[in-house]
Amino acid sequence: MNSIMGILGGGGIVMLVLIALIIFTVFKGVRIVPQGYKWVVQRLGKFNQTLEPGLTLIIPFIDRVAYKVTTKDIVLDIPSQEVITRDNVVIIANAVAYINIVRPDKAVYGIEDYEYGIRNLVQTSLRSIIGEMDLDNALSSRDEIKALLKNAISEDIADWGITLKTVEIQDINPSQTMQASMEEQAAAERLRRATVTRADGQKQAAILEADGRLEASRRDAEAQVVLAKGSEESIRLITAAMGDEEMPIVYLLGEQYIKSIRQLAESDNSKMVVLPADILSTVKGMVGDKLKV
Repeated sequence: MNSIMGILGGGGIVMLVLIALIIFTVFKGVRIVPQGYKWVVQRLGKFNQTLEPGLTLIIPFIDRVAYKVTTKDIVLDIPSQEVITRDNVVIIANAVAYINIVRPDKAVYGIEDYEYGIRNLVQTSLRSIIGEMDLDNALSSRDEIKALLKNAISEDIADWGITLKTVEIQDINPSQTMQASMEEQAAAERLRRATVTRADGQKQAAILEADGRLEASRRDAEAQVVLAKGSEESIRLITAAMGDEEMPIVYLLGEQYIKSIRQLAESDNSKMVVLPADILSTVKGMVGDKLKV
């Protein structure tokens, strides 16, 4: 080191210092802003300009890059909060906002913390919008809430050089107590519908059963009428055929008596059937002396 300084001498050292100072000054004056960012430059503590992406020059030692602001979309999570609807129901709501900084100078000088400010603005507006809705409307009107929310905050944050790209409602859920009440109400409603359906089924079954009995009785009556007419016709025909020799009813009773004996003989429970020797006398005995000729 001493040998180098000896070679350069005092003038050489000064030259080296000047060269280093020049290089440092050029380094301080040349700025390369990356794509997706804008830099805010202050001159002697006051806003001077905004550097766009690319190679730019500033005055060394006078100008200073005070803020490096992204121009890409920023996603802001809006924390969950309790919101009271118009019908006094507590629900839990949160959202997510997509913003973009178009004027970095306004964003950094217009508000102390623009992210904190936008989160509070969204929460306040969300409470105000849902507070004017009933529970059913709040749960089923996400698009409407989204549109109202966007209109409510877009103008306010525009003063900060920020645009709201969109805002989405993530969750709108009733509180745990309200959810329990709604589930209990839904269960009661399902039970009521089941009871009504079961009662309607039993009612229809009883009606159909009664209709069946009525139709069967009507047909039985018609069958008896048909049988009676058949018997009447058969008696008339037998009377016409037999004349005064025998009473027709004796013949019919004998025929029924023989039919019954035949059915008894064909039954599985019958082992032996004994027929009377004089069936005609037996029939006459059954109807009495009035039927004797």
